Amino acid sequence: MNESINIFKISGLLTLLAFTLMAYIPGVAQEPQRPWMNTSLSPGVRADLLIKQMTLEQKIQLLHESSAVYKRGGWQYVPAALGGDGYVPGIAPLGIPDLQLVGAGLGVTNSGRGYKGRSTALPSSLAETASWDPKVAAEFGTVIGKETRDEGFNVSLGGGIDLARDPRGGRNFEYHGEDPILAGTIIASELRAIQAQHVVATIKHYALNDQEAGRTQWLSSILHVIQPSGRFLVSANLDVRSMRETDLLAFEIGIKESGVGAVMCAYNRVNGVYSCQNSYLLNDVLKKDWDFKGWVMSDWGATHSTVKAALSGLDQEFYASRYFSWRLKKAVNENLVPMSRIDNMDHRILRTLFAVGAIDHPPVVKPIDARADALVAQHVEEQGIVLLKNTGNQLPLNPSSVHSIAVVGSHADVGVLSGGGSSQVDPVGGNAVSLPLTSTPHIYAPKVWDPSSPLKAVQAMAPNAVVKYNVGTDFASAAKLAAASDIAIVFANQWSTEGADLPNLDLSGDENQLIEQVAAVNPHTIVVLETGDPVLMPWLDRVSAVLESWYPGQRGGEAIANILFGVVDPSGKLPITFPRSESQLPRPRLPMPPPGGGYFDINYFEGLKVGYKWYEANKIQPLFPFGYGLSYTNFSFSGLQITPTLTDGSQSIQVSFDLKNDGARDGAEVAQVYLGFPAVVGEPPKRLVGWAKLDLPPGKTRRVTVTIDPKSVAHPLSFWNFSVDHWDIANGVYTVYVGDSSADIHLTGTIEVRHPRS
Repeated sequence: MNESINIFKISGLLTLLAFTLMAYIPGVAQEPQRPWMNTSLSPGVRADLLIKQMTLEQKIQLLHESSAVYKRGGWQYVPAALGGDGYVPGIAPLGIPDLQLVGAGLGVTNSGRGYKGRSTALPSSLAETASWDPKVAAEFGTVIGKETRDEGFNVSLGGGIDLARDPRGGRNFEYHGEDPILAGTIIASELRAIQAQHVVATIKHYALNDQEAGRTQWLSSILHVIQPSGRFLVSANLDVRSMRETDLLAFEIGIKESGVGAVMCAYNRVNGVYSCQNSYLLNDVLKKDWDFKGWVMSDWGATHSTVKAALSGLDQEFYASRYFSWRLKKAVNENLVPMSRIDNMDHRILRTLFAVGAIDHPPVVKPIDARADALVAQHVEEQGIVLLKNTGNQLPLNPSSVHSIAVVGSHADVGVLSGGGSSQVDPVGGNAVSLPLTSTPHIYAPKVWDPSSPLKAVQAMAPNAVVKYNVGTDFASAAKLAAASDIAIVFANQWSTEGADLPNLDLSGDENQLIEQVAAVNPHTIVVLETGDPVLMPWLDRVSAVLESWYPGQRGGEAIANILFGVVDPSGKLPITFPRSESQLPRPRLPMPPPGGGYFDINYFEGLKVGYKWYEANKIQPLFPFGYGLSYTNFSFSGLQITPTLTDGSQSIQVSFDLKNDGARDGAEVAQVYLGFPAVVGEPPKRLVGWAKLDLPPGKTRRVTVTIDPKSVAHPLSFWNFSVDHWDIANGVYTVYVGDSSADIHLTGTIEVRHPRS
């Protein structure tokens, strides 16, 4: 027995000796010890363990882009870069993967060299937000996250949430409307879904990048190539209270409710200081007040310094890497930037990669599930289409009673329009329309029509009807076809793009005149709008129905047809107010850079009064109010109850009421709750604090409860008290409004707040 034990001991010692010797034999592979790969540890601990093993050169390497190198003949991609929007080389011996970044606000935009297919074109973010449904936003984000991974990328650059302070903003279609609580709630759901796919999501453009700043003429588009456009030169100026309750509140909700990994700072200045070296925005608000644990990346070319940017909270530079490569290393060696700050930058990046699973679950390139993802795009569009007018129940169309249909305009025979710029998706199936470059004179040309034919979708819905198409460029020809048809459907568009604000809110070209001509000969004229912003409608009284379809996405034609024929009941609600004219806006004329270029200001003097709050505060009646949208059925509200009736400001308030479907069809309603503050607070007349979207069969009633939680990240019962620099609750009587838009209020009540002061 003792001999056996000794034999085992000797054998074990020999084995240990063998492994020890192997460690010193050249050419024998060894698995390095990587305690940071222990998934039972927290992401923060794993990041700290890893940073301890990194040299200064390795730390700096993660803080700037390295997509290309300059060689004789020009810039050439680094072989490992997939060719998306950005690349940061990893550190393979330490298990740090390459960061492969790609734009994905409305779908994956640039598949680069790593993936040869195309991506699913999702509807615009305004369509997503018009659903008022976080579940729809989660579907939207899941498609983005999956396709980002499937195409080999691990960082998604979507997530735009700048508020629509001006309806002419060139990127409004990428953003989520004018209300911070609605926008923040929707984008938070989207970002959570992206990161559930082990992809780092980004929220942008932080902050007050609310418009592209005046570049509206075609000449400006050409000049953009040789000098900075307005967004590089403008200072967006706004007082702190208004900033915290509007634009920054949208970011606060989106960031805190999603756990998003990265924040992209903007091109513009805020109150005279560049966003990417604005210590108030990056350090004081984002990292201290909101306890943001991810990293701040610059927009492409938005870095303006090394030491100031690093100390002000910027963590990573993109494009050209002029400031955060050798200059940053030099600043560290000269003690201008402490090593602790470099470690914090890297900690934020690495912790995020661990937290979302980008290191533990690296992407594997494979074909996207194009069919399934296109159906998601269709569902988002169906939930986001807004029925603006429906005189005499023109809609839904009955295929058995319609014998002839004229479809006119906007290339509706082959596709649906999309917005331009860095969010432009190369859709599955390719661009349905080929236009000469001169027809879209802008740096981000050409225009892209996603290949989903409304004409074919309408034909499929009405197989026994004669359905004919007219391009709409010859008004007499279009009117002749419309006059000979039972129904005329005019598709009209307004193209907007990154890099330029719209000169006005008119439809493209002569489309207003086209609609007028068609409506004059056919009383059953339906207008389908494909727009990235609100539009003016001088023809509104002469058409029977109007649908706002936004930019409809991969199966937009099918979604539009399903709404037109009642397969799906319209339930979308406007996330942005439609004015009657530009004269109703805070700035009837857009500010422009001075002649010859140079810095200029946009003074947001309207402050808290963004969108519907501006109209109500100034008693202006818009064309269509925020939250507006019709259905094919009717709903009624009754039985309002608010509990408690008296609160100390710490209790949740329950707003309960009955919602009934009074019509004969299934339908969905978005019941909206607004709050009016005591006059002493100086708030706009009312602001959105909650909502509920419900599907109801005909004749059915449901009791609805919307909770106003004063401890919520949305701060629904609070105002920003500048004198003490934090959120505060005022004593007094608050008015509760319940309705189906900001202007259509069906129930009102009050609650008294007595907030004890310490």
